[in-house]
Amino acid sequence: MVNSSETTGKRPMPPWLHKRLPASGDIESTRRLLADLHLNTVCQSARCPNQGECFAHRTATFMILGNTCTRNCRFCAVEHGRPGTVDQDEPRRVAEAARRLGLRHVVVTSVTRDDLPDGGAGHFAATIRALREALPGAYIEVLTPDFRGSRDALTIVARAKPDIFNHNVETVPRLYPEVRPQADYCRSLEVLKEMKELDASIYTKSGLMVGLGETREEVLAVMADLRAVQCDILTIGQYLRPSPQHLEIKEFVTPETFAWYAEKGKEQGFLYVASEPYVRSSYHAAAFSEQVAGVKL
Repeated sequence: MVNSSETTGKRPMPPWLHKRLPASGDIESTRRLLADLHLNTVCQSARCPNQGECFAHRTATFMILGNTCTRNCRFCAVEHGRPGTVDQDEPRRVAEAARRLGLRHVVVTSVTRDDLPDGGAGHFAATIRALREALPGAYIEVLTPDFRGSRDALTIVARAKPDIFNHNVETVPRLYPEVRPQADYCRSLEVLKEMKELDASIYTKSGLMVGLGETREEVLAVMADLRAVQCDILTIGQYLRPSPQHLEIKEFVTPETFAWYAEKGKEQGFLYVASEPYVRSSYHAAAFSEQVAGVKL
């Protein structure tokens, strides 16, 4: 079972969050492959509770541009500080790992690199190109930082033609000073809006954590804001505290509420909504490409 002391602090884990750990399956072989290719994953760096399940099914979300973030969001377990130099061979190794794992839907994210002139956009583009070469039929999804709102950076990513461009708003605007003090809600919406303007054929996606003290009305308002910038895909999941040093959980949102959010999201016009307690940005990400985009994986 998932270790509740790591994810909830003093709050007891409700029964719907009891998650059975998978049989070993391919967990160790997936870890060895990633280690052999010297690759980071958000699964490991962010202490994702779905890591065992995903690794057992030989899938992972690659995290490029190092494992040290220039920002310090209070919900996130990824290390923060001064990042190292950009590894120019990393795109090739990501593509090699995806090929060896047999991935047909590849998700690539990164730490935030405010120290780089383009925020790492060129490295995202290089990774997309490497994946296209190694896996011509794969569906490629990128989950990027906000690039400080740079349209030039977004243009670099758009020209590389990912199938899905994901940028998470993470929480409701009222909670940004506490949850994402170095980010800006309006800027995140603008990033999604500009990507759609740059290339309308690229699906856009965003995600929310709940259980941080937001209200239902605030979540619905965020949904409306996302649809106003033509966001296509929405993910909603329960915030789980990575360690006692991170933000406390204010509420365990019930499965019924998640189902209600999913219904409301569909009513607002999202092409696809994933709303369940253990949903994360890239958890079962291929479901969209299979169900909506019609891609055979």
